[in-house]
Amino acid sequence: MEIDTLLIREVVHALKRQGLMLATAESCTGGWVAQVITSVAGSSEWFERGFVAYTNLAKREMLGVSTTILSRYGAVSDQTARAMAEGALTHSHAQVALAITGIAGPSGGTPEKPVGTVCFAWAAKKRDTHSRKHVFTGDREAVRRQAVVTALQGLLDFLS
Repeated sequence: MEIDTLLIREVVHALKRQGLMLATAESCTGGWVAQVITSVAGSSEWFERGFVAYTNLAKREMLGVSTTILSRYGAVSDQTARAMAEGALTHSHAQVALAITGIAGPSGGTPEKPVGTVCFAWAAKKRDTHSRKHVFTGDREAVRRQAVVTALQGLLDFLS
């Protein structure tokens, strides 16, 4: 599955139209959303910064995710995704943020959280944070690619 350039342009248009700057907090996608968003010329108008917080330590240090959340719910959870998105807002000058945390594989899955489990969150100043969990199929690249598309579509829905 290719990342639809029309989807990227729709997200960019929504951010520009609303005068919003985006921050990303990514784990399993390793900065792929930030790369896709900044592939469009002029992205400094709508992209403020991206955090790649792959380890729990990075999630705590860079985004302020609490040790309690990580130990109680795990790195791959709605609670962690929400804390990552809210932390990206707190630690940036952006007005909207998205977060992705998941298990891209091929290892790392459990019966409760199989490979392909990815949690997303979208946050904005003075709005409720939204989160969602998906279980994708395919190899590591396919899971990551689907996560990027889902994050962008979720952001577009969140901004609507």
